[in-house]
Amino acid sequence: MLLTKQLLAFRPTKLDWIFATKTFLAGMLALYVAFALNLAYPIWAIGTVFVIANPYSGMTSSKSLYRVLGTFLGAAVSVIALPHLIHMPVLFTVFLAVWVGICLYLSLLDRTPRSYVSMLAGYTAVIICYNVVYFIDTASIFDMAVGRFLEITVGVLSSAVVTTTIFPMHIGPAVETRVSKTLDDTKTIFDKILSDPSQLDDYSQALGNIARDIADIHVMAVHLSYEKSTLKGMTRPLQEMLNQLSLLVSNLVAMSERMKQLDQLDPNYRAALDQAHAHIVEFLKDQHDIDEATLNQLPERFEQDFKHLQAQALPSQQVMLGSLKMDIRHFIQNIRAIRLLWQRVKQGDSTFPVTMMAMNSVSYPTLHRDAGVAIRGGISACIIILISTGFWIMSGWKAGFMMAEMAAISACILTAMDNPVPALKMFIRGNIYAAFFVFLYAYGIFPHITEFWQLFIVLAPFVMFCLMLFLHPPLIGISLPVLMGTIMGLNFQNRYSLDQILFFDASIGTVLGPIISVFIINLVRAMSPDITAQRILAQHYKAIRQALYLPYGLQFRIHLRSMLDRIGVLNTKMVQSAKLKQYIQLALVESSAVIDLTRIQELANKLEPESDVINGLEALQQDLDDYFRAKENNQKNVLANLLQQIVNKINHLNIAAADIKNVDVAQRIQYSLNNIQSSLCHVSSQVPEQDQRIEAIHG
Repeated sequence: MLLTKQLLAFRPTKLDWIFATKTFLAGMLALYVAFALNLAYPIWAIGTVFVIANPYSGMTSSKSLYRVLGTFLGAAVSVIALPHLIHMPVLFTVFLAVWVGICLYLSLLDRTPRSYVSMLAGYTAVIICYNVVYFIDTASIFDMAVGRFLEITVGVLSSAVVTTTIFPMHIGPAVETRVSKTLDDTKTIFDKILSDPSQLDDYSQALGNIARDIADIHVMAVHLSYEKSTLKGMTRPLQEMLNQLSLLVSNLVAMSERMKQLDQLDPNYRAALDQAHAHIVEFLKDQHDIDEATLNQLPERFEQDFKHLQAQALPSQQVMLGSLKMDIRHFIQNIRAIRLLWQRVKQGDSTFPVTMMAMNSVSYPTLHRDAGVAIRGGISACIIILISTGFWIMSGWKAGFMMAEMAAISACILTAMDNPVPALKMFIRGNIYAAFFVFLYAYGIFPHITEFWQLFIVLAPFVMFCLMLFLHPPLIGISLPVLMGTIMGLNFQNRYSLDQILFFDASIGTVLGPIISVFIINLVRAMSPDITAQRILAQHYKAIRQALYLPYGLQFRIHLRSMLDRIGVLNTKMVQSAKLKQYIQLALVESSAVIDLTRIQELANKLEPESDVINGLEALQQDLDDYFRAKENNQKNVLANLLQQIVNKINHLNIAAADIKNVDVAQRIQYSLNNIQSSLCHVSSQVPEQDQRIEAIHG
């Protein structure tokens, strides 16, 4: 009912018309070329155009390349394996099931567009092998593989020609707009943090959304190498700029937490802070190009403003103000680093500043990966192929190959979702609707078609309408399977004929295959957003434990970048539990304090060995490890005791730090201890110990 209302309310925009027209022309061009070359299955040429369709030429080009590579790999595997296994059906089935499972596993681990290569390599081998078995008397494995590769290539080239010549839309301007908006959002939140304390509780969600946007732009930047926009070739510097921007989010969260602490004690310090804020804003408004030599420059009155601020504040606020000053200094320096990188990107300069320790100067996993979900996805695909192919073999149903193919395809295409089952059910509905359109065209229209231009005209209304729905996420779930099911079911060929028995058999197979996938995925792979969020939170707590032992440097910054990316992923989950939503917001706060774990290690190296402070810091490190291990394993019964131990050790360390002769080291240790207690453990600090209220929120 909801889908019907959305379809009735749909009104195509100018962009919808342009996109649909270009894609339809590319599809018909691919079909015409496939006919001219007398390829065996022209449907794969036109179908490829619709599968890779995207309004942005860069995305279309990159997906085209990945589809060709995936098809080539799948075709090569089928050519190598099938001749040796075709007479051993059981081993043949097991091999294909394991191959698809491994390919899907690798695909789910890769959150970039390159994941398309391994996923396609998996089910392409299934499609080629099963078609060879079905047409074993008339086709060879090599001819089938080469034909499949040529058909895909024709579709890819046709799409590339049309999308790059007719009203091309580049992703570069879209990326530039998203980046500019994200930068503006961070500045707006910075101003609100320092000037409007009444809305501090809302900032965690806003900053979480920025973390999510950074992750999205990071993936979009991959496509820049495949188009001729102003940002072509700027993928690496742009992604490094986003890495720096993610650290900026950590600065903002830390600032908001210190402001909350300060306001709880006494808000009268804000008059002096407003003056410092005004000078910082004026400094950041300077639109002149930033020189690498002055990258770490601060506002002229920065030190004076904070001396005045500390003079106006209470003694109990001094530690928090010192920490706030450090966070604001890092924020200013990060802003300038980001501006310098963005300035160079827009000038077409892909080099990095010599003074900047670029995170993507080495190969590392910047993006969150869930190996558990990938394994379950691979296992579910393996089971689906074993069941569907086994049923085909045991039943002797000749057209069962279509059921097995559709089962393999549907096992792969939507498994990146938390729960693919609802989308797969929509996919099944689309195939049922497609069978109706195939019947209508095949028996009501095509008998009267004798020329290609006539085929062009009769397909235009249906195909154009489906394509117009592609740019609307709620509607593409039904329009894509309807369009692809219809095109594949019509099975265009130079000498067109339709076998009625095969038509009905294939229609049944296209529905039964996804039904098998739905059943198995629901048992093995599907999980609710709440369960997924809980799994990611467990990985978050594990990452905090790992950060306990990382010295500050490139490796730590890489680790923190992956933690913040994980927060961005968490903010995409539509969780229902109010507690989980709170935990997700607190995870961002916890990530902002991880740097204090490394600061303490760095400061401890400046102290005398075997001192009471060093021994206390080592004991605190072990307690924090135990605490977050308990959170990771959901051991709620021990959290309260561990938290109390941590608070007691922090109180003793604060007292011991006061006796350190090096005043700067003593103050910095107190800053970090305050941040750990407040942001990592969520415990109020700087109040009398007997009145201290421990809030074991995660318990």
